[in-house]
Amino acid sequence: MTLEPFPTDWKRALVLMAHPDDPEYGTSAAVAEWITQGKEVSYVLATRGEAGIAGLPPQESGPLREGEQRTACCRVGVDVLEFLNYPDGRLTESLDLRRDLAAAIRRHRPDGIVTLNHRDTWGPGKWNSEDHRALGRSVLNAVADAANEWIFPDLEGPRHEVKWTAILSMNPTHAMQVSEESIEKAILSLAAHSRYLQALDSRPVEEQATEQVRWATSRNSGDSGTPAVGFELYGL
Repeated sequence: MTLEPFPTDWKRALVLMAHPDDPEYGTSAAVAEWITQGKEVSYVLATRGEAGIAGLPPQESGPLREGEQRTACCRVGVDVLEFLNYPDGRLTESLDLRRDLAAAIRRHRPDGIVTLNHRDTWGPGKWNSEDHRALGRSVLNAVADAANEWIFPDLEGPRHEVKWTAILSMNPTHAMQVSEESIEKAILSLAAHSRYLQALDSRPVEEQATEQVRWATSRNSGDSGTPAVGFELYGL
């Protein structure tokens, strides 16, 4: 299937995801490319990922993972990182989450939103976590909420309508082509989550990061072979 090229007529994007490291599995290559082009990209994460490292208590893991995410942001050129302080592993599709996401959209006033797969799986035999599903579905609803002055009338700022919402999906519709330089930045950004990756796999962190990012940017390269990150776009 031939994917459509990613839109170019925008200046500001907001990445809304559940945990530290979520933006680094492919999305960060697109982020690095956009920032190189002069676009603005900010991150808002629902949790600090404090339940993500086996054997490390949340009170230690949360600050560590926040620090790793700040380093990851620096490596692709993202200056703005915010956390909504929801509990890791216990995200639900609540009105509170929708309200906070809609507030973030109004606060940052992006042209487009980037978020994670909200479906049950990442493909055959690969279950998607409830945090990802709840966050992704809540983002899609919050996009509409941010544009409606009557759903959460207590929100500060005027309503805001985005042009598109891009989902890092196994069923992409659009491809964002990325350079080798952006891929290298993305690998470094994922490798910044070193303590987290060490808990997942005994292989060297750099090897894990390279494998993940190279796979994410090669699977949607198409006939031309040009590396690209695939997104499923809503709202165009």
